[in-house]
Amino acid sequence: MFDKILIANRGEIACRVIRTARRMGIKTVAVYSEADADAVHVRLADEAVPIGPAPSAQSYLVIDRIVEACRATGAQAVHPGYGFLSENPRFCAALEAAGIAFIGPGVSAIEAMGDKIESKKLAQAAGVSTVPGHLAPIADEEEAVAVCRRIGYPVMLKASAGGGGKGMRVAGNDAEAREGFRSARNEARSAFGDDRVFAEKFIEEPRHIEIQVLADAHGNTVYLGERECSIQRRHQKVIEEAPSPFLDEAIRRAMGEQACALARAVGYRSAGTVEFIVGADRSFYFLEMNTRLQVEHPVTEAVTGLDLVELMIRIAAGEPLPFRQDDVRLQGWAIEARVYAEDPLRGFLPSIGRLTRYRAPEEGPGVRVDTGVEEGGEISMHYDPMIAKLIGIGADRDAAIASIRSALDGFVIRGVSHNIPFLAALMHHPRFVEGRLTTRFIAEEFPDGFHGTAPAGEAADRVAALGAALLHRLALRGAAAGPRDWVLRSGRRNRPVTVEEAADGWRVVLDGRPFAVAGRWRPGEMLFDGTVDGERLVAQVDRRPVGLRLTHAGGEADLVLLTPRAAALAELMPVKAPPDMSRFLLSPMPGLLVSVAVAPGEPVRAGQELAVVEAMKMENILRAERDGVVGALHAKPGDSLAVDQKILEFAAA
Repeated sequence: MFDKILIANRGEIACRVIRTARRMGIKTVAVYSEADADAVHVRLADEAVPIGPAPSAQSYLVIDRIVEACRATGAQAVHPGYGFLSENPRFCAALEAAGIAFIGPGVSAIEAMGDKIESKKLAQAAGVSTVPGHLAPIADEEEAVAVCRRIGYPVMLKASAGGGGKGMRVAGNDAEAREGFRSARNEARSAFGDDRVFAEKFIEEPRHIEIQVLADAHGNTVYLGERECSIQRRHQKVIEEAPSPFLDEAIRRAMGEQACALARAVGYRSAGTVEFIVGADRSFYFLEMNTRLQVEHPVTEAVTGLDLVELMIRIAAGEPLPFRQDDVRLQGWAIEARVYAEDPLRGFLPSIGRLTRYRAPEEGPGVRVDTGVEEGGEISMHYDPMIAKLIGIGADRDAAIASIRSALDGFVIRGVSHNIPFLAALMHHPRFVEGRLTTRFIAEEFPDGFHGTAPAGEAADRVAALGAALLHRLALRGAAAGPRDWVLRSGRRNRPVTVEEAADGWRVVLDGRPFAVAGRWRPGEMLFDGTVDGERLVAQVDRRPVGLRLTHAGGEADLVLLTPRAAALAELMPVKAPPDMSRFLLSPMPGLLVSVAVAPGEPVRAGQELAVVEAMKMENILRAERDGVVGALHAKPGDSLAVDQKILEFAAA
């Protein structure tokens, strides 16, 4: 076994590998860029080595610096995590040449599966079901149209070296084929340095289901069940769960056996994932094999009781797997939600900045949190904006959903925008609860984007009763206790309410209905965890200029407690209209202005491309919302843009 390993990564995955290595008695070495000098993974490791400036191309992606860090510290092996160099065969070869073990598969397997075109050919040869398509690189936009017509729309255009949702576009007609090919190629060139694009049939009503495999160097290959990864946005996974609510044991076995056959065909060793697209009739087709640990591996660990990182380390050290296929048992259910620094109300645009407040839910039997940040840390524009992975675990799917719901309510993040309201909305969505999932779920259920939610019905009354109790507590600090008659105002709605303090909390009468609010809360605390009428309610509490904002189940309620006289006067107050910014095209995110497609004086039509902004290695096409004429340009290609910075201005009508 190794005495010391180096983790060639950062953030939550580096922290996660360090935890397992420490439990195994293995010392760890972290590497870090200038932006990560104070990062959590640097502090957790036994040693840390600086490897360059903030941009990953000058630090985490520089092979020579990682190898030199191993030599300088005596690290005998490297765990690459995921992303960065994890599937780079040149990195694996460089470590091999230096006599350093790679905690992952060999060079030949990485090369075979790293090219999506060649991997599909190998899968076909191994007897694995594959999607109909055109596996040769497409030369230009016109060939893209011809190929898509031959396959039959809809068609998926995919970067050969792609991953993580980058370099992927769905085309439903010739125009979308041209634009999709251009964007996929540009994204692939920027993110992977490889602009080859191929095409395959887009399966309608598809599910994205993947099989976790493990293989050692002694001929043992097993599968550890499946993960349902169908809840995606722009081909990026948002929610993952194990097992899938769709598969039966026969399909699970068939998919697992094909995944193992592919792993054997390429001489695979270590942990890997074979991804399939599954149709409504449970037909399944090979998509790709990821030759690394997956972001969503914790849900598999939860239902199998296995530590995949430990098994990867042991396999790399030459040990055989300690079990066989018949020993694998799936127990319980686990659901993972990816918590990102992004603004779901602004098209899920990345958010950067400092975490002024950060409090993750307490871990326990039903909750696991994998994170690599802390309060006061910074979400940098240079890296993926993931804050944490939240895993809810239960005896069955309903219990896992309940666990993750309450944990989301208790996840306190301030200083950057985040997607927790959207994740909570997903966890409460009836279609999700029923398990009727496809990769089109988000597009179908949120066709106009996510615009937030508000508590409704019974939930709204419970939140309102809680708000009245907390506002009463604030209003009467230091004053004589006793029942008080108030008016609870939410938006333009006034509701009569009486609040009286009780031994275990408050007695609230709202619109004539009594509520018992129980729980300990003091002014200044950002979390209430108690009960309303005996039912648990976890809510975040934020002071507003006037009143409180309560956040529960992804919804926000702004509440103000007024005297009856003040409430009557509030009815007379005018509402201030926001300034009209409709004549400007504003940058929706911090990023690089890649191109501007129009010039001053040029007429444009609704839906026409105006500019392209790149952020987090993703191209974002900004389009005209209505017909108009370009008046002036306020930025040029190559400019670094801030959020809401003006790009262009339309002429007055």
